[in-house]
Amino acid sequence: MADVGGEPRREHPVTHRQYRLTADHLAGHFAPWPADELAGLVMGAFSSCGDTAYRAHGDALMEEQAALAGPESWPWMSWLASARAEQGRVREAHELAEQALAVYPRSGVAAHALAHAEHELGTGRACGDFLDQWLRADPQAVQSRHLNWHAALQSIACGDFPDARRRADTALARTDVGMRAATNWRLLLVGRSPAGQTDPDLVRELLAAPGGMAEVFHTFNLALALAVEAATDDLRVLSRRAAADERPDFRDVLAPVVQALAEVTAGRPRVAVDLLSSLGEKAERIGGVRVEREIIQDTLARALVDAGQHVRAAGLLHHRTTTRHHHTYEDLLLAARTPAAVVEPR
Repeated sequence: MADVGGEPRREHPVTHRQYRLTADHLAGHFAPWPADELAGLVMGAFSSCGDTAYRAHGDALMEEQAALAGPESWPWMSWLASARAEQGRVREAHELAEQALAVYPRSGVAAHALAHAEHELGTGRACGDFLDQWLRADPQAVQSRHLNWHAALQSIACGDFPDARRRADTALARTDVGMRAATNWRLLLVGRSPAGQTDPDLVRELLAAPGGMAEVFHTFNLALALAVEAATDDLRVLSRRAAADERPDFRDVLAPVVQALAEVTAGRPRVAVDLLSSLGEKAERIGGVRVEREIIQDTLARALVDAGQHVRAAGLLHHRTTTRHHHTYEDLLLAARTPAAVVEPR
């Protein structure tokens, strides 16, 4: 099977390789077995490769197989809904997810895709209510913690910060470092108290472990956890490590993002603005999905406001404040505040 991504590139020995092998196999699998649902379970390999050519090929293959499966195939409708959400085709994602849930209400993939679409729409409590109802039917569902995290983000969107903290504290495990950090950094960006935080020693341990910097998005989440703790020195060390890494995504994208986090925690927003503004579309190479990468834009918006560049900040978030039903969070990101602003009590 030809390499979908074209010329091979140098990779860390413990990352991406298994995804590429899986994607290459899937590229030929569906010819004799069209719309094979078991194979569909591993279609995420394409987006996990860290290669835009693989992602594009996977999206095309997903659309083709979903069309062959037809609208009564709730697994393929669920997977296609997830793909549409990541492409920013939010209305289509929403419709496909609801279509899948109508056929099979317990589709966790469809519920997750709906949460992604409703994040983009800013539905607020309506999304949280749906997720709570879905989870009540099976509190032990494998998606429980992640869907509670989505509900926490919707609570932040509409300004219900106590509920966001409650969900983070009760639904997320100690090991959910990334989701905890993503929740807490958003709360801190708008001057609100964080939920339970992650011990910086645990973050240092994770970074030092074998494979601790195997994947760029995993490392970015650990950087966010350090930012929540205002661990500026640790962030500077991590930024230097990333800048010296031979992998382009670490060197050219992660390093300036982590350095910008360090500058924000050090009270130097203008430097953070320069670092994050220069990234442009390269920020997508940090990995993760749209909902997760959005926090980089949040950080830039906050830094712009703190640097006195309110017009630029408003322009940066214009698409969100004009299309999301609930956008209290974005309004607070754009609100001027003093560096010594009092943090809301827990």
